[in-house]
Amino acid sequence: MKYILPFLLLTTVLHSCREPRKLSSTDPVNWEKRTLKKAQQDTLENGSTFLSIYSQIFLRTDQDEADLTATVSLHNPNINDTVFINKAVYYNTHGKAIRKYFDKPIFIRPMETVQIVIDGVDNEGGTGANFIFDWEIKPTTREPLFEAVMISTYGQQGISFVTEGKRVK
Repeated sequence: MKYILPFLLLTTVLHSCREPRKLSSTDPVNWEKRTLKKAQQDTLENGSTFLSIYSQIFLRTDQDEADLTATVSLHNPNINDTVFINKAVYYNTHGKAIRKYFDKPIFIRPMETVQIVIDGVDNEGGTGANFIFDWEIKPTTREPLFEAVMISTYGQQGISFVTEGKRVK
């Protein structure tokens, strides 16, 4: 018994010395690999899509919140054509832009899906967060699809649901 307390203290000290965890969704390396190296065509059609995201939801009352992990999927439903995403901006519940994921256009190859993960510990978006995606496609190409899956587990209970993007421009 006399060794348990020093062991617990040592464990606590070692655990608190770790570097703060970097959120995976803010890692710029993923986007650099997808950045366009040359200018896009002038004949591309552009649009914008709104996607609701929930990094938190209310449980029993407006004082009881659950944190969620959100996987945001950017789909290219075209078999032959690439789509281009010019901007992905993440807004919080109050409409304030809190994160821009890339500054230069990125590409998504035919039939490819690219993900943004909002970690469960990242509740900065709140209960009514959302994205705006600006994109470009060839005039004869299907527009990209945007979906989010939110999930969390508490003990033996699980919460999961999906949202779909809506074109706003």
